[in-house]
Formats: sequence, structure tokens, C-alpha cells
Amino acid sequence: MVSGDTIAAIATAMSQSGIGIVRVSGENAISIVNKIYRSKSGKKTLNHVESHTIHYGYIYDEDEMVDEVMVMVMKGPRSYTAEDTVEIDCHGGVLVVRRILETVIKNGARCAQPGEFTKRAFLNGRIDLSKAEAVIDIIHSKNEFALKNSVNQLKGSVYEKIKDIREKIIYEIAFIESALDDPEHISLDGYNDEIEEKIVDLQKETKKLYENAENGKMLKEGIKTVIVGKPNAGKSSLLNKLIGEERAIVTDIAGTTRDILEETIFLNGLGLNIIDTAGIRTTEDIVEKIGVEKAKKYANDADLIIYVVDALVPLDANDEDIIQMILDKNVIVLLNKTDMHPVITEESLKARLDKPVLSISAKENIGIDILEDTIKNMFFHGRINMNEEVFITNVRQKEAIGRADESLRMVLQSIRDGMPEDFYSIDLMSAYSSLGEVIGVEVGEDLVNKIFSDFCMGK
Repeated sequence: MVSGDTIAAIATAMSQSGIGIVRVSGENAISIVNKIYRSKSGKKTLNHVESHTIHYGYIYDEDEMVDEVMVMVMKGPRSYTAEDTVEIDCHGGVLVVRRILETVIKNGARCAQPGEFTKRAFLNGRIDLSKAEAVIDIIHSKNEFALKNSVNQLKGSVYEKIKDIREKIIYEIAFIESALDDPEHISLDGYNDEIEEKIVDLQKETKKLYENAENGKMLKEGIKTVIVGKPNAGKSSLLNKLIGEERAIVTDIAGTTRDILEETIFLNGLGLNIIDTAGIRTTEDIVEKIGVEKAKKYANDADLIIYVVDALVPLDANDEDIIQMILDKNVIVLLNKTDMHPVITEESLKARLDKPVLSISAKENIGIDILEDTIKNMFFHGRINMNEEVFITNVRQKEAIGRADESLRMVLQSIRDGMPEDFYSIDLMSAYSSLGEVIGVEVGEDLVNKIFSDFCMGK
């Protein structure tokens, strides 16, 4: 257990609401709250109550009653921080919640730092670092899939996967070291073929985790999506249909959209951060030219490009420029205005650009529903199964897994180069340590402090 002073913070938003919570944690949490709590009968009764019980009464600042409250007592280690913890549920006004916190501090607690409750949970061994980071991801979840993934991480999906890989690695390290120390009783004959097969399997697991991190990032933050096309192709009409309101100006005048419009939408829980750009064409208009350059820049950085083509107008040099720009990108082509008399077909587009092509009418809302399934197929192979897949959503974790994967690759290289077995141990231990960083087994104090400083107060 980490010893330290007793901390307190407001655990709910500072706004007018039905309820507010002041959280207190530490060795003296119960005795401090007992100083300011009085039951309905006027007695102070918290010091000897059973754990995980709720008590009705009042908070007093000396002889002045501050508020009517419910007080929850949770004794360590069966609490969020694994320390004695008290939560004071009061009326949810900004003034009253702040007044109760001030009263708690006046009687011996100190203000908690951002994330200090969760930091104590980590330092006290109640949760690993991946679970701690999942807590802040839950708070910041922007869509349904991000929330589900963060909940799975909090339940231990990342921890269990990393723990399993580390156990397999440490077994091989121990075997090699034992064989080198006692060659008379432990033989390494034929071991190279055996360990090579094992390392190949382990690297498949680390590589899958690393590659899934890109999908995890998109699940967490949303797919960065840019709509491109020639002027008047229907880009702004598409944006308006997707967000369900007239956000972008739509006219028959080419070049109406000159600046960037950004919106976030959800397709059955999947987040898309959509950017509508200026129509891409050769122009002498200075303002429009700036808009075109911005469109190209955003397209270059996008996770997904939606290329809107006007089915009523033959492809021209501007289309050719767009096609060349998006050849190596994730692209969905929307052939728009197909409810009229198209002069371009899906087949002719596919012949020019080997990308999914959907026939739609943004104006008549035809074919838009197919877009969601196409996006899922492109990024998540048609499914997002939170029960089976482990999605890394944290850059720090991704980098640590990348280092582990590289160390395993070096083990394979040493095996194939015929290097001595003690060379394997060096890189295996490096992989073991890198994976330990993911769950917080091997991290420095500075990194721990940095991680928890990004949390909100009271968490």
C-alpha cells in the first residue's frame, strides 16, 4: 500500500445539477469526515461503521449546517483506491459542493491532484496501467465503439493479452538461462527449430496488436474523413444528408464552398470526423485557389477519402488530378445524381480507379445507407467484435508494443544467423520489458506522473 496524506476532490461536474459528490481517500478519510458529519440523531457515528454502507445525515462546518447528505463509507482495500474512501453525496449546486470540499480540507485533507485517485489505485496494485488509461478513455469516449473498447480494457482485455505473451517469453528466457548454466542436465539440441516456431507465433500476436492500434485509434477518435470532388459534384449536399441538417450552403453555382467545414457524425455508433472541402479544379480565383490547396492537404492526411463524382458530367482533367492524388489512399467513390440521366457508369469509374464505387443521389437520399457497411468493410473487415478483438487505442501502448515486436524480430534474425543462444535472451528480455511498459510493470515515476496529470480532477 502507498502511504500518504488524505486527499479530497469534487468528483462531479461543477454545474447546477441534482447531485454532487465529494470524494475523500486515505488513511484518515473516515475520521476526517466523521468530524463534520452528524446523523439525523445528531451523533457522529462513522468511525466504527461497516464497510460499504450508506448513512443519512448532515455536514456541519463547526456549528453551521452546510447541507443534507448521504455518506458512503468504503474501507480499503475494497475501494477504488484500495484505501479507506468516503463519498459525500450532496445537493448539486456549485456553491454547496465547493463549501463541503472546503470543510473537508479544513479538517485535515488536502486537495487531490488531477488523476490522483486513479494513480493511487494503480500504485496500490488494484489496477494495472492499461486499466488506468482505460478509465480516462471511458470519460472521453466519443462514440459507442470507443466506449465498449474502453470498458473491455478496464475489464482487463489488454492486460490479459500482454500478460499471456510475457509469460511465454519469460519461460523461454528461463529455459535458455537454465540450459546455459547446467548444460549437463538441460540440452539445447534441436531447440533452435522449436523456439523459432514459438517466436513466429508470438510475433504474430504482437504484430496484430500493433496493426490493430490504427483501427483502435479510429474507434477512439473517429475516422478522419475528407469529402473531395469537383465543384458542384454534390459534396455539400452529401454532408448535409449525413449530419441531418443544412450545415453547408448548397447552390448551383460552382465553387460555392471555399473554406473547410468540419462535422462529427455517427453511423450506428461508428464516429466519422468529416471535412467538406472546396471543389478541386484549376482556377485563377485567389480565394478559391487557397481552398483547393487546403482540400489537397486535408486529403493527404485523411484516414478515408470520399470522392464524389457528378454522374451527369464526363470526367475531365480535374478528375484525373483527383484520381492521381488518391490512388494510394482509402477511398470510397460516390457516383452522385444517378437518379437522373447519368453519362458515367460504375464500370467506367472502376476501370479508372480500383476503389469501391457506390451509386447514390445525395439530394434524394438514395444509397447513403450502403456507405456505413462499405466503411466497416474497408477498416474493420465488415465487423467490429469487441468480445474477441483487442484494440490498442493508446499511442504510448502502441509504441511499446512496436518495440517488443522489433525485439522479437531480432530474435528470429539471431536464430537464422546461427548466433549463440544467449543472444536470444538479450532481445527476449527487451521484448519482455517493452510489454511490461504497456501494463505499468516497468515504467518510471516521471511517466506515471505524466499519465495521471492528464486526468480530470476527482478521478
